[in-house]
Amino acid sequence: MIIRKAFIYLSLIVGAVIAVFPFFWMLISSFKTAAEISATPPTVFPSVWTLENYVYAFNTAPFDIYFVNSVMVTVSSVGLTGFTTILAAFAFSRLRFRGRDLIFALMLGLMMIPFEMLMITNFSTIVAFGLHDTIAALILPFTASIFYTYLLRNSFLAIPDSLYHSARVDGASNWLFLWRVMVPMSSSSIVTIMLLNAIVSWNTFIWPFLVINSISKRTLPFGLFAFITEGGVRYERLMAGAAITVLPVIILFLFTRRKIVTGMARGGVKG
Repeated sequence: MIIRKAFIYLSLIVGAVIAVFPFFWMLISSFKTAAEISATPPTVFPSVWTLENYVYAFNTAPFDIYFVNSVMVTVSSVGLTGFTTILAAFAFSRLRFRGRDLIFALMLGLMMIPFEMLMITNFSTIVAFGLHDTIAALILPFTASIFYTYLLRNSFLAIPDSLYHSARVDGASNWLFLWRVMVPMSSSSIVTIMLLNAIVSWNTFIWPFLVINSISKRTLPFGLFAFITEGGVRYERLMAGAAITVLPVIILFLFTRRKIVTGMARGGVKG
């Protein structure tokens, strides 16, 4: 038993080190000089700690504009996705209509299609609507999620049917029952979905790279392109920009990691 526990803890420690090391290396590298970051063999800690890379990052890229754009996209995406997810999860968990389970199974099947295969269709749609190079183009394609609907549907199914029938007998409408009973009882799952969606929206790079041309409409991950020049990449400066970009997400995860784990556990198991 002791050997087994020691092996489990050792595996968890090794996994944690592997997961954290890239962030550690990014942060340490952002304080190095150009000579140190390309030195062979590489050094772990810089011999002289410098903030020059961060000064260059703020002077080169308009991080204030990128930050505002990222906040706008993230907040809008989280709000719209949360609303559509709640409605869809309620429909597939409580409402009775023909083909409900078949439709939901087909939707789950769509999760096997990678986003890269849908980008051309989404891009053509955005261009057809005249939304190319706009903030709306970063929001509209991500206002619904099958995966989040699946998680929340399982959480809704864990709520006893007796509550629903009692509310209906008392005269409560489906809309009232949803927002007064089901949403409060599934708050942990809903918060988890919103947090996961916020992290994904904040870190999205490929889609903004396709639909955004103007510098004033770039988000933080796309804004890192400012550190890639024709002469090559200055990695110490790129690491400083990356540290500025991921810092809000890391802080958000550190404060909400327990809710994410709890919500995933409740939403991933029915009953």
